[in-house]
Amino acid sequence: MTNASLFAASSGASRFVPLAVMILTPLFFSSNLIFGRSTISEVAPFTLAFLRWTAASIALLPFVWLARHRVRAYVTASPWHWMLLGFLGMSICGAGVYYALQFTTATNGTLIYTTSPLIVILLERLFFGRATGWRELTGIAIGFCGVAIIVLKGDLDRLAGLDLNRGDLIFIVAALSWAIYSVLLKGPRTAGLPVAALFGAITLAGALLLAPFALWEWLSGARMPVTVSAWGGIAGIVMFASLLAFGGFQYGVATLGASTASIFMYLLPVYGVGLAVLALGEPFHTYHGVGILTVLGGLVLATAPIGRLKKSRA
Repeated sequence: MTNASLFAASSGASRFVPLAVMILTPLFFSSNLIFGRSTISEVAPFTLAFLRWTAASIALLPFVWLARHRVRAYVTASPWHWMLLGFLGMSICGAGVYYALQFTTATNGTLIYTTSPLIVILLERLFFGRATGWRELTGIAIGFCGVAIIVLKGDLDRLAGLDLNRGDLIFIVAALSWAIYSVLLKGPRTAGLPVAALFGAITLAGALLLAPFALWEWLSGARMPVTVSAWGGIAGIVMFASLLAFGGFQYGVATLGASTASIFMYLLPVYGVGLAVLALGEPFHTYHGVGILTVLGGLVLATAPIGRLKKSRA
């Protein structure tokens, strides 16, 4: 075997692991709504989110400690930015999502939540002057049409009668919140921080913000985790939907690049809906099929790096 062949083989082997990780990462992200939907009947939403992010912050504490000087500089210089990230990413997209799952299905939540990248493009255009072409704008419009199909269940009469599901509307707020979180996460305030340390610091902010509400739920006699199934659901959320999901994505970005890693996130609605139907027994309606094709089509059209792919082939 020649040196060129050996290099090609080692290069292919070195890419296998990150590719395998990125195939699994959207599955881990999707598991949050599945575990949340199955656990919310036994654990109140703020308590569930508080336990999730407290456990995650403890697991990430070694990374925070290693970068403690930079973390301290960030927190003391930008305390409101730090707490806002915790509020958007861990409170609204934590407790808010679990609260919403009491009223809607994991299938609906997954498909609505998938539109966050489209909202990111809009926010960057509105507030940061990002240049957007017809392809991105068309994709955004198509993606939002998909959300409308899901929320209205394919029936326009629901809009006229304002017969909308409370959980679906909360998921729209959560998708907007995650988009704002994603935009704020990138910037000069956080640029010098290692990813794991920054994530650990933000989970701590989320846990601190959720603590008073979790205490209120406990004092008011709300649902607390007392069964094996409840603690198993919490463990699944912490391990799969938090540590493995975020860790896997950051590993994919570091090894494959942000644009390539992001493409794998198109698997989110496929995994999420599949898990909801298979694991939770949720019904799959025609409007779900139309919605998933519409949302995914708009997402691919708006965010796929088509121009860069053409250049790389030239």
